[in-house]
Amino acid sequence: MRQIKEVFADQSDVIAQLIREANRPVAKQFAINQDNGPKHPSFCQTSWVENDFKRDERYFVLTDNQAPIACVAYEVPAHSTGVRKAYLNRLSVLPDQQSKGIGSLLVDHIIEQAKADQLGFISIGVIGEHIRLQDWYEQLGFVKGDTKHFDHLPFSVTYMMYDLNNQPKIEKT
Repeated sequence: MRQIKEVFADQSDVIAQLIREANRPVAKQFAINQDNGPKHPSFCQTSWVENDFKRDERYFVLTDNQAPIACVAYEVPAHSTGVRKAYLNRLSVLPDQQSKGIGSLLVDHIIEQAKADQLGFISIGVIGEHIRLQDWYEQLGFVKGDTKHFDHLPFSVTYMMYDLNNQPKIEKT
């Protein structure tokens, strides 16, 4: 039975391992390694997740028969100006569980959480060259924004937004 539940700092090691495993194929696909992208999720350390919790980031894990198979982080910046927004971070689905609708379930969960928190937008950043992932997010209602290049990254970052106040009603059948 699949279930999404919020987890806390005592699960940081489990979350970090899940993030590493889920993101290794992406690192391989885009030739990301410890030298050119040491902060890529495929190298996620327990301390990174612990620091996320210290910043009041929340983690949700999707389990299948109580085994964790996917996770997502949700952050609402405390000091945002203007329209309040959330960040969807570290969406990670184990490779053998991908393309089964699991990532969509977690994104939907974050959308509902952001609506409950009365936010205006959800923002994400994805590898700019990862067109397939951008297309997937667009199918979920995200809109592409700017693409930026950073000297410390071996790839560009494309920012995408989900407008919580301007989404068509989709009937689920």
